[in-house]
Amino acid sequence: MGNPFQDQLLKAGLVSKQQVNKVKNAAHKKKKQQGSKKAVEIDETKLKAAQAAKEKAALDRELNKKKEQQARKKALSAEIDQLITTNRIERGDDCELVYNFEHMKKIERIYITAEMKKHITQGTLGIARIDSRYELVPKAIAKKIQQRDAARIILFSNAEQAIDEDDPYADYQIPDDLTW
Repeated sequence: MGNPFQDQLLKAGLVSKQQVNKVKNAAHKKKKQQGSKKAVEIDETKLKAAQAAKEKAALDRELNKKKEQQARKKALSAEIDQLITTNRIERGDDCELVYNFEHMKKIERIYITAEMKKHITQGTLGIARIDSRYELVPKAIAKKIQQRDAARIILFSNAEQAIDEDDPYADYQIPDDLTW
């Protein structure tokens, strides 16, 4: 079934069969070329869409990693907070000595007893930060906190203080507030 206009021209004898076939072939070639252009355009859009999907997937993976890191940090912070609150050494009304220490280039202070001060200087107690306050924690807990986040332990001496037996000044105690 051909073009009715071509059929009429052919019956009237205005065109020959060869001319009609030539026009049909030209039209067919033109359709074929347009189809291939559409295929190329479709392929390009598919490629662009695939590339955009890959970029979005990479971005999503990166965002998920950041969220996981934040969640781990938050969990670690909560764990440290729990360690401090459950193992802190209570400081009551009898804590009248002011103990000064440096934190973030500022001098901070807590009130302690003479016994607590002795334990801090010996390294059996440490000072840990929770929220905006400072608490005393035992040595074992201070080590655990220091392993998880060293910034949360403000004052803690890991090194054991060795006493030299030949020290002629071993009987004399050096005051903590002595400045050179």
